[in-house]
Amino acid sequence: MTVTVKLPQLLVVGLGNLPYPNTRHSIGHLIVDALAQRFRIPMITNATLRGIIGHSIVSLGDSAINLTLFKPKPLMNITGPAVAAALRHTAKVPGAMILIHDSLGHKPKSLSVKFGGSANGHNGIRSVISALGGDINFYRFRIGIGRDGDAATYVLSKLPAEESVYWGLGDGLDLVCKELAKIASKPPAAS
Repeated sequence: MTVTVKLPQLLVVGLGNLPYPNTRHSIGHLIVDALAQRFRIPMITNATLRGIIGHSIVSLGDSAINLTLFKPKPLMNITGPAVAAALRHTAKVPGAMILIHDSLGHKPKSLSVKFGGSANGHNGIRSVISALGGDINFYRFRIGIGRDGDAATYVLSKLPAEESVYWGLGDGLDLVCKELAKIASKPPAAS
């Protein structure tokens, strides 16, 4: 008799704007790229899903998981339909999805994990919630970028090198992996 073990499945979505790489607003893309590099997950363009996607079984914490990484191609404010399509194609339930995005309300080099709740003024999150028919039962990794002056100008400014290294290679990426392992160790949150 063969026993099939179903591995936990996570969809990690990095929000950002592809035309504006290495900016504060595209920190989600930077972190997804860093996760792909760490876990040696090849990323390919998928025209149907309107994004860049990669998948592998990886070791996270003490267990193996099915990990899908996704970077939507549409601009941040209209990214919801692409994220919803990726969710339907992969993890299926919003409770197995983690959105990584910038947060003006948190200091630089900080990560705040949140499950559910409103968009808090973040247009990318608002677009995702709308595309999911109002479902807010997914995880968010709010990556602190701080705030200085006009918000629109600030988020599209270059991410400082120190923060880029922190989230791309350093302790910040380790922190993201630690939080992903915590989520993977639980059953998918109810939707």
